[in-house]
Amino acid sequence: MFKTFAIALIATAAAGLGAQAMAADISGAGATFPAPIYARWAETYKAATKNGLNYQPIGSGGGIKQIEAKTVDFGASDKPLKPADLAANGLMQFPMVMGGVVPVMNLPGVKPGQVKLTGPVLAQIFIGDIKTWGDPRIASLNPGVKLPNLPITVVYRSDGSGTSFVFTTFLANNSPAWAQRVGANDTVEWPTGLGGKGNDGVAAFTKQTIGSIGYVEYAFAKQNNLTYANMKNKAGQFVAPTAAAFSAAAVSADWSKAPGNYLLLLDQPGAGSWPITAATFILMQTKQDKPANGKEALAFFDWAYKNGDAAAQQLDYVPMPAPVKAMMRKQWAAQIKGADGKAVYAAK
Repeated sequence: MFKTFAIALIATAAAGLGAQAMAADISGAGATFPAPIYARWAETYKAATKNGLNYQPIGSGGGIKQIEAKTVDFGASDKPLKPADLAANGLMQFPMVMGGVVPVMNLPGVKPGQVKLTGPVLAQIFIGDIKTWGDPRIASLNPGVKLPNLPITVVYRSDGSGTSFVFTTFLANNSPAWAQRVGANDTVEWPTGLGGKGNDGVAAFTKQTIGSIGYVEYAFAKQNNLTYANMKNKAGQFVAPTAAAFSAAAVSADWSKAPGNYLLLLDQPGAGSWPITAATFILMQTKQDKPANGKEALAFFDWAYKNGDAAAQQLDYVPMPAPVKAMMRKQWAAQIKGADGKAVYAAK
């Protein structure tokens, strides 16, 4: 799946290799979480504007490194950088879409959404304290569900991953033991399990390993027909991962009070909220050495803000609210500038 997305994006950029077409191509790298929607947008944008997007879904950690090194026009990360980190590296960040991180399993005879889990139990599974699916701590949450008495194989991200940052932060918030022994970051020392590269790698290993449990962005779970768990949210309700549940979690988000646009959407209030909801971010240099490239990148993101909501919803992402988009456009003009001090892009 990783190769599919990468090829789709690079092929979009490579179509028509004339010098004029290549001059308008946009380069980016980073998170695999939004790769499906970036691929869809790239295809439509190419058809509409003749401008291509070369996006490499290498993981959030790689995207952060590449934008800091100025080897791409933008980086993409599901792990938002704190204001001090942005300032230290001359970066700004802005959210593109929101989605959900979902526990996925390979359990013969069990249907999607049939298994219920809580944050504390999920942490006990991933820390290795719960070793079989027949464990009473899982069974007590699932009366009437015939759980196979199989050993549990944890599948985690082996690369630097914003999805891992979101997931491990959720586990740390719900388990003092996890917070103390493992912590929350884009890379951690996993206590047990098998590592896969990218959301697609975790999806593939989970799909081929009976008794396994992993975590992926919902679009990957859906496209790979993976069995997902329903999760208990802050309101005490067990909810399924859906666009409506991700939207419910996003309702309380106040981006105007988030310095540097640093905002997490975990364990949000609301009976219908999915507890592991997250935004995915774009990172760009505030001082553009190549202002024409910065202009083209922002033109693409502005186009996506204006024209990309329907495609995002089809892939079960949640578009950013219109007021947030308007706020980001103002930030682009105020913060992303060329050597002459002028904004590289003026949204219309």
